[in-house]
This record gives sequence, structure tokens and C-alpha cells, in this order.
Amino acid sequence: MHSAMKTESMSKRPKPLSMPALWGLLLGLAAVATIVASGIGYRLGWWHFLRGLQASEWATYGAGVALVLSGFGLIQTRPRAARGGRAMAILGLLIALFPLAMALQWEVASRTTPPINDISTDTADAPVFWDMPNPTDYPGAKTAALQRAAYPDLTSLKLGLTPEQAFAQALSVAQAKGWTIVASVPAEGRIEATTSSLLYGFTDEVIVRVKAAEGGALVDVRSRSRLGRVDRGVNARRIRAYLAALQERAAANDPQP
Repeated sequence: MHSAMKTESMSKRPKPLSMPALWGLLLGLAAVATIVASGIGYRLGWWHFLRGLQASEWATYGAGVALVLSGFGLIQTRPRAARGGRAMAILGLLIALFPLAMALQWEVASRTTPPINDISTDTADAPVFWDMPNPTDYPGAKTAALQRAAYPDLTSLKLGLTPEQAFAQALSVAQAKGWTIVASVPAEGRIEATTSSLLYGFTDEVIVRVKAAEGGALVDVRSRSRLGRVDRGVNARRIRAYLAALQERAAANDPQP
């Protein structure tokens, strides 16, 4: 009986914590914190964005190590195993996956999108920025060819509204998307705006051009990145989403039966 009580007492003792699970969780948290801090530091002017990106790269390597440690900790803490901390190991796995998923998305986008950062629905007569720091023309034929091959769906949008109505709707959609309106010139059918990325606050520039067309109005959009030579598809996605929202809103206000 004494032996049975001793065995029961031993079974109630807390299991020793799995060190791989603990270090995996801590390293995963440190990786996420480093990535967030790299963006905040750049926004506050503490360092150049390249240094911030380098810190994020090293944080991704740390997240990979955290994933391995957490996986080993998960094995150590399996049911009826000698080590405790299973919830910690699972949490470490999930946290480590966050920066790794970001890095994977970044790499896939880099390999599957063209090396350009200026996109326009009209590549032959692209809208021209007038109220931005560097009001340059669309890059030219080489960029246009790369764009058409990668994003053949990005074309001018024809709306069954008057140019004035189309302009009002275009401005309303831009504001609804949270863009910072830099210029709004109804007489020219021109809207210029900026928008920033979530983490680093990189600024992209957008111009919307509305002009009269037979039976309605024609809308063109151009979006470009201020920094870097590639955009990993960000500008194309922005234009695509904007035109879809504008078309939906215009359809609801189309005077035609």
C-alpha cells in the first residue's frame, strides 16, 4: 500500500519542462518582435529601410530555428511522455510559422511577378503624375511588354456614366480605400493619391484619370512604388481591386435601365 501511494504521489508531480519547447517559443516571439521593430524603426527614422529588411531576414532565420525547436518539443511532450509543455510547443510552432509564411509569400511573389514597379491600365498613353515629388512618365515599351504578359486583365474601364458622375464615383472609391488624396481636379478628370504598406509604411503613388468616351466615361489607373525596382505584384493587385470596387459602385448608380 505504501508503494502504491508513493507511485501515485510521483505520478502527480509536474513533468519537467521541455527546453526545446521553451526556447522555440521564446525564439519565435523574438523573431516576430524583431520584424515588427524593424518596420517601426524605419517609420521613426532610426535606420535605413535596407537595415530593417536585413533585420527581418535574420528574424526569419530565427523563426526557422524556432520551428525546429518547437517541433522537437512537440515530440518530447507527446501524451505519456516524460516532458511537459505541449501547449508551449504548439504555440511556438504557430508563432514561428507567421514570419516564415511572410517570407515564403515574399519569395513566391518575387519569382512569379515581373521586375517592374509601375503599372498602368493604359500603357500607350499612361496617366501622368503632376502633384507627386517625381512626376515622371510611364517607363516605356519594355515595362509595357512585361506588364501585358503578366497582367493582361488590367485594361481601361468603360462606365455607362457621365464623366462627372464617373469622377465622383472614382473619388469616392479612392477615399473609401483609405488613400490619401493629394490632388482632385474634376476639370481634368484627375485624382492623385498615395497609400502606404502596413509594416514599413512604404509609399506608393496612384493616379486615376477619367475622360469622356462614347456612351459614357473611360477610367484609367496607374500605380507605382516610390522605393525599389520591383513591387511583387502589389500595384497590379491595387489597380485590380480598385477597378472592381469602382465598377460595382458605378453599376449601382448607372442611370441606364
